[in-house]
Amino acid sequence: MDKAIKKIVVLGGGTAGWLSAALLKKVMGGAIEVELVESEAIGTVGVGEATIPPIRLVNQVLGINEAEFLKETKATIKLAIKFENWRVQGESYYHTFGVPGRSMAFCHFHHFWKRAKTLGLNNSLWDYDLNYLCCEAGKFAQINAKDAVLDMPYAYHFDASLYAKFLRGFSEKMGVTRTEGKVDKVHQDTTTGFITGFRLDNGKEITGDFFIDCSGFRGLLIQQALNTGYEDWTHWLPCDRAVAVPSERHENTVPYTRSIAHKAGWQWRIPLQHRNGNGLVYSSAHYSKQEAEDLILSQLDTKAVGEPNHIQFRTGRRRQQWHKNVVSVGLASGFLEPLESTSIHLIQSAITRLIQLFPHQGVSKVNVAEYNEQSRIEYEQIRDFIILHYHLNEREDSGFWRDLRNMDIPSSLKHKMELFAETGKLFREQNDLFLESSWLQVMLGQGIEPKDYHPLANNIDEQRLFEMLKQMQQLKQEPLSKLPSHDQFLSNIIATAP
Repeated sequence: MDKAIKKIVVLGGGTAGWLSAALLKKVMGGAIEVELVESEAIGTVGVGEATIPPIRLVNQVLGINEAEFLKETKATIKLAIKFENWRVQGESYYHTFGVPGRSMAFCHFHHFWKRAKTLGLNNSLWDYDLNYLCCEAGKFAQINAKDAVLDMPYAYHFDASLYAKFLRGFSEKMGVTRTEGKVDKVHQDTTTGFITGFRLDNGKEITGDFFIDCSGFRGLLIQQALNTGYEDWTHWLPCDRAVAVPSERHENTVPYTRSIAHKAGWQWRIPLQHRNGNGLVYSSAHYSKQEAEDLILSQLDTKAVGEPNHIQFRTGRRRQQWHKNVVSVGLASGFLEPLESTSIHLIQSAITRLIQLFPHQGVSKVNVAEYNEQSRIEYEQIRDFIILHYHLNEREDSGFWRDLRNMDIPSSLKHKMELFAETGKLFREQNDLFLESSWLQVMLGQGIEPKDYHPLANNIDEQRLFEMLKQMQQLKQEPLSKLPSHDQFLSNIIATAP
């Protein structure tokens, strides 16, 4: 399409639609017109209440005041995910956003820790992780330390519906137009197949040069109109249902998400200021709808305050997430279960990628190809990380876990696991969302104990090694006594909100 793009139409609201509209308008400014079309009659999934640290950068780009954001979205701080019963029942570990210890130029900290373990050290790797220590103590505050070893990366838990509402108000102030209505008929150019617009059920005609499909699993434009196809990953990730139910807030707000494995799936517990988010991700081949509902209701640690919401999904990705003049964002582009809280990140990365590859004088094949290749790699890397949690298990209580342990896995993941098990070495692939420290924590937590460590860890004598580890542990623990509780931090910062 050899035509400059002046107007972008976002189809669908929720977090995907309003975050897309906000970022496009904020970054592109007056160069484009943005119109968002949504219907109050169509609900959003809206259970994605946990995030990862890159969301803070997005909020900064948008110019969002953190105190106001925390207040308006009923948000809390997230330092980690606590995985319970994943390797075996009764055992837990954390995947934190932090980095244990301090790595050397060519040798990660865990190699020194591994050598010390062979010499009799009893400490856990997490004893050298400030995020973990704060999780266990229930504390948080931003630390403005000169030493980067005390950095404490964090993200948020928030009410997704309130976040969408917050972003809507923010977007409309910047000039985004909102139109109410359901799509009745999609119009396409008879020669190119490009979308030219659509008619709403109220008779209104919407036109645009470029379209962002945020219509959820339905994929009204990317699939129903353009028929791009779907790559199914349920043979690796067989959970295909979820049931969510809110409950009263807990007396003490922990600064982490809980992920609790059950016989055929896992349960999330997400603390918010005004309530808890709870849900069960499960396989319909192992639990009936009623069994899943009964299970999650029996596992609430506070009183339910809403009816169970059942969701169906199919893990995988759209074969072309940009096709013709449509980019799919959010659930319209694919689905990866919320085990590592990546759903909202995939929204922001999709729009960021579009801005970086934004067509100048119309849609070009090279732009589309590059966008789709980057999207494919991103989805596959996250997919592998999620598979890792399921595949590395030693549970014997159900066929669900045994099947996942014995299944064939992607060669990319198999190589990474074998390298770590043999040598303790980890290498971050280009643009991988997850750092080496994330892969390290999950592999250790799920039971891979590396056979060896890097020879550079032998460059200091045994006494100096143990002194170094002791000093590092003390350094990481030192801020704890000065930090407020998580609840006190929230109370303090929200009081400063405009």
